[in-house]
Amino acid sequence: MGIPGDIRKKYPYLDNETILMGYRGSIAHGMYLPKEDPHSIDDKDVMAVIVPPIEYYFGLREWGSKGTREIFHNEWDIVSYELRKMLRLLAKGNPNVLSLLWLPDNLYIKRTEWGDMMIDNRSLFATRSVYHSFSGYAHGQLHRMTHYKFEGYMGQKRKALVDKYGYDCKNAAHLIRLLRMGIEFLNEGTLYVTRQDAQQLLDIKKGEWTLEKVKEESDRLFRRAEEAYDHSKLPDKPDMEKVNRLSVDILRRAHETIPPTLEK
Repeated sequence: MGIPGDIRKKYPYLDNETILMGYRGSIAHGMYLPKEDPHSIDDKDVMAVIVPPIEYYFGLREWGSKGTREIFHNEWDIVSYELRKMLRLLAKGNPNVLSLLWLPDNLYIKRTEWGDMMIDNRSLFATRSVYHSFSGYAHGQLHRMTHYKFEGYMGQKRKALVDKYGYDCKNAAHLIRLLRMGIEFLNEGTLYVTRQDAQQLLDIKKGEWTLEKVKEESDRLFRRAEEAYDHSKLPDKPDMEKVNRLSVDILRRAHETIPPTLEK
């Protein structure tokens, strides 16, 4: 499965300026439900890292909105980050972007030598500080689980499922997954993106857990996450000097081959 040609034709930077691209979200976690499934409210989520032409670094133009562009096309949701924006998010321990550096090979759509430089240096972003971002995102999912907000082309179907089960099962599955991934990361320094517990998480996503059971499990995992943070042997925070050098090295090498062609 790859990005449809009509999307790539309309947004040529996906081919011309991308140094790393892979699946994220439910496809990456092994939890994707096709739209034919009565419980499906999933997009086909993709993330890309972009190095635009050098004029965007020396001129006055800004790439995207503060370094971000997002494409919504039917079930496709493709978010692209300019390299420096991506590295800043990685340094903050953002769970969504960290996953791109720990994907199995078969979930990458495009890899280049510069994208591989990011993957080869992913240990720079394995720090204890990820506890705050993972637990913060998990608290957000816990709140949204019972404070409903329905958006996108699946909004009405999602609302119907919430009405059926009494809470947002997709948020509940995200909550449990985030906490488990954060605990593993703090303990081992590795992000297990494709989940061995995918079937159990799918059970949650399909409403097979009660709201009370979800809350009990999340309470237990929040406590375990705090313990993992206290005992983690990872560095406290990223070495930003090394992250900065990585950025310079990638940009210098990439711009030796990326042509100076501005969008009209």
